[in-house]
Amino acid sequence: MWPGLFVSIMTFSNIPPVLGEALTERGYAEPTEVQAAVLAQDAADRDLIVSAQTGSGKTVAFGLALAGNLLDRLAEPAAAPLALIVAPTRELALQVSRELGWLYAKAGARIATCVGGMDASKERRSLRGGAHIVVGTPGRLRDHLERGALNLTAIAAVVLDEADEMLDMGFREDLEEILDATPDGRRTLLFSATMPKPIVALARRYQRDALRISTGGNDRGHGDIAFQAVTVSPSEIEAAVVNLLRFHEAETAILFCATRDNVRRLHATLQERGFAVVALSGEHSQSERNQALQALRDRRARVCVATDVAARGIDLPSLSLVIHVEIPRDAETLQHRSGRTGRAGKKGTAVLIVPYPRRKRVEFMLRGARIDAEWIDAPTPEAIRKQDRERLLSALLEPVEYDEEDRTLAQRLLAERSPEDIAAALVRAHRAAMPQPEELIENTPEARRAAQQERHRPGFEDTVWFRMDIGRRQNADPRWLLPLLCRRGHITRNEVGAIRIGANETHFQIPRAIADKFNAALARTAKDESGEEAVGIEPSDGPREAARGHHAGKPRQHRKGWPKGRSAAPNGKGRPKDKAGAKDRPHRRKDRPS
Repeated sequence: MWPGLFVSIMTFSNIPPVLGEALTERGYAEPTEVQAAVLAQDAADRDLIVSAQTGSGKTVAFGLALAGNLLDRLAEPAAAPLALIVAPTRELALQVSRELGWLYAKAGARIATCVGGMDASKERRSLRGGAHIVVGTPGRLRDHLERGALNLTAIAAVVLDEADEMLDMGFREDLEEILDATPDGRRTLLFSATMPKPIVALARRYQRDALRISTGGNDRGHGDIAFQAVTVSPSEIEAAVVNLLRFHEAETAILFCATRDNVRRLHATLQERGFAVVALSGEHSQSERNQALQALRDRRARVCVATDVAARGIDLPSLSLVIHVEIPRDAETLQHRSGRTGRAGKKGTAVLIVPYPRRKRVEFMLRGARIDAEWIDAPTPEAIRKQDRERLLSALLEPVEYDEEDRTLAQRLLAERSPEDIAAALVRAHRAAMPQPEELIENTPEARRAAQQERHRPGFEDTVWFRMDIGRRQNADPRWLLPLLCRRGHITRNEVGAIRIGANETHFQIPRAIADKFNAALARTAKDESGEEAVGIEPSDGPREAARGHHAGKPRQHRKGWPKGRSAAPNGKGRPKDKAGAKDRPHRRKDRPS
C-alpha cells in the first residue's frame, strides 16, 4: 500500500506525487465530497458501495481509490490487467478511459478500452500488448472473455460504474460472468446513484464487508437541480416544448422521449421551427451518435432529443436544462434522466411536461423520488419576450473590444441612420433569428373545456360517456373494442367518439342524439345466445384519473369468450404487440459485436 495515501482533511496534498501533479495540472485544488470519502482511512483497501451524484467527480474518486492497488505494480510488464472498470454505455466507458488516462499518465499506466461499436480486433491487439487497466461495457467485455482475449486472473480491483443503470439495461448475466472470472480476493467498488433491491443482491453476492458511502445528503443527489412540472393539454405538448426552450435559452438542453419514433418526430418538428437540434436513439449508428455529441460539445447544436437508453452515460458540462417530454416510467428513470444536469456543483433545471389527466400519477412519482417540484404553467409568449429583452440588453451591454474595421462600419451606419434606428434594426435582426413562441391554451377549466369543444369533429360537439368494465389489464384494444361496440350498440364506427382505456375499465363517447338508441341496443344484447352475461357497458360520467378503475377490488365474473386465469382479448389471442410504439429498450447484449 502506498504510504500516506489516505487523507482525513479536504486536500490533495498527501496523495502520491505522481497523481498529485496530474490533478494540479487539471486545476484540481481540493477533493470533492465523494473523492474525500473514498480516500478516508476507513475506506482503505475495502470493498465500497458508493452512492454519489453523477458529475460529482466520482471517476477521479475511484481512480484515486485504485491507486493503492495499482501504483506499486505499474512498473512491471502488464502481463494481465490489474484493474477492471465496467460502465453501462460506450460514451461513459470512453469518458472514464479519458479521465483515467490523464490521471495515470505520469505513472505509466497502460489503459485498454473495450466497447461495443468499435473495432474488436484492435481491442484484442491492445489487450495482447498488455494493459494495466481495462475499461469497457458489459457485453463487449464478456465477448472478449469468452474468446480468451481478456485475462482476469490477476485483477486486484473491479469498479462497477453506474451499476444500477447496467442492471436496468439488462446486463446482469454479463456482470455475473465477468465477476465470476475474477479472483476471490479482489476489491469490488460499486458506484450506483440509487440502491434498488437488485443492486443490494449484487453487493451481497460479490462484496465482503463493504463500506457504504453516501454523499449529497438525502435528496438523492439532486440538490443542484430545480424541478418544475408544467401542466398542459395533451394536444399541446410540442408547443410547450418550444416555449420552454425559448424561455430558458439553455446553452445545452436534452429532451427525453419514450420511443425512437417520438424522438424522430420531435426532432423534425424542432428542426422545422429553427432550433439547432440533434437526435439520439437506438436507430442511430455509433458514428451518428459521435457526430451528434460533438455538435453539442462545440455548440453547433444546443438541443438534443433522445430516448432514455441512448442518453445514458452522456457527459455534457454545458447541459443546464432537461425536459421530460414524455413522463418517465418510474422514479428511478426520472432520477437518471434529471441527473444529466446539475452536475459537479453546477445548477440545472429539470422540467416534466404533464398532460392534465396524468397529474396525479406524476405527483405520486415525485413523492416516491422525494422530489419537491414546483407546479407551473407553460411559459407564455409575453413571458418569453420579456426574457428575450433582458437577455438582449445583457448581451449588448457587455464590455467588448472593437477593432478598427468595426468602428469604421459603425461610423458609416451612423452617417446613414440615427442611433435609435440602428439599435432597433439590431434588435429586429436578433429576434428574427429566434424561433417564434407558441400560443397555448390558458390553464383554467373554462379555457380547457372551450378548447376541447373546438377540437371535436363534426357531430361530436355534444356527447355522452359510456364505460365498459374491461381495460388494459384485460388487454383492451381499440382494434377489437370498436367492432364489439358496433355489434352490441347497433352503430357504425363513425358514431364512436373518443376512447379512453384505463387499467380495468374503458370509457368512450357516443353522440347524445343517438345515446338512447345505443343504450336500448345494449340492453337487448346484454346476454349472448347461450344466456351468459356479455361485457358490461353502461352510461358514465366520463373517465377518471384513478388507474385502478371504477370497480377496483371487485372480483370479475368470468364471461364467455374470456379464458379463465390470465386475461386475454375476447379472441383468446391477447392484445397484439405494437412494434412501432415499443419502448426503446436495448437488447441485453446490445453492445456485443455481431
